[in-house]
Amino acid sequence: MEDAIIEAIRLAVTKIPDDVVKSLQKAYEKENSPTARFNLENILNAIEIGEKEQIPVCQDTGTVTFFVEAGVRSPYLGVIKELITSALEKATREIPLRPNTVDVLTNKNIGNFPIIHWELVGGDKIKIAVLPKGGGSENCSALAMLTPAEGFEGVKQFVIERVKECGGKPCPPIILGIGIGGSSDLALKLAKKALLRPIGKRHQDEKIARFEEELLEEINSLKIGPMGMGGKTTALDVKVEVAPRHPASFPVGIVFQCWAHRKAFLEINKDGEVRIWQ
Repeated sequence: MEDAIIEAIRLAVTKIPDDVVKSLQKAYEKENSPTARFNLENILNAIEIGEKEQIPVCQDTGTVTFFVEAGVRSPYLGVIKELITSALEKATREIPLRPNTVDVLTNKNIGNFPIIHWELVGGDKIKIAVLPKGGGSENCSALAMLTPAEGFEGVKQFVIERVKECGGKPCPPIILGIGIGGSSDLALKLAKKALLRPIGKRHQDEKIARFEEELLEEINSLKIGPMGMGGKTTALDVKVEVAPRHPASFPVGIVFQCWAHRKAFLEINKDGEVRIWQ
């Protein structure tokens, strides 16, 4: 199981998922700016080299985030945290990953530290989503505690202003995760978890799905473009997740993801058998 987690991390950092690659290719085909086409061509070349040579697509291998859906009847519930921590330590040496974690007090490099989000679910399986998150895009993450009166129009204004403010910093074309409702911390968690949904897959609620499409269109109308140097495609997609909120609060979390949208999934059944995919 530890080896499988290492392989999932390897898959995530060396192979950009097909849905992301296809979206980048479409952006290249419709682009008429020479600078934007040049940047997208370099991005696609980097993706091809990473997969062919089995090396990280980007030198910033990010903070490796894990979303764990743990079945309460899994016999491995008590050891999965230890396995993830050990696997990341070994992956850092073997793949290799850049040691991307420093102590906040001493600034001493301590290798890589896993960020783990837990959710207990029914059943006896454990599903793990691996999401390496680069620092440039993560630095653009933001939280707003809007008033209920501002509603979804306030969300739209907050998102557009933040995208404009960040410009090329998150290495666009970006994928934008947005969490609405819950509490301040839950809104940001929902925003990050939203990034796990495939490119082009809309929210099951029609109103939220339309809101995703509206935001995507408005963000791309900004013409920030690939790597912030102008062009038609600033964002590949926008993903929104929601949760019930307090009557007096309207939390909104935004999490940016760079073009190197690295992710992989694995599932462990009760017999220790593992399935890995993107």
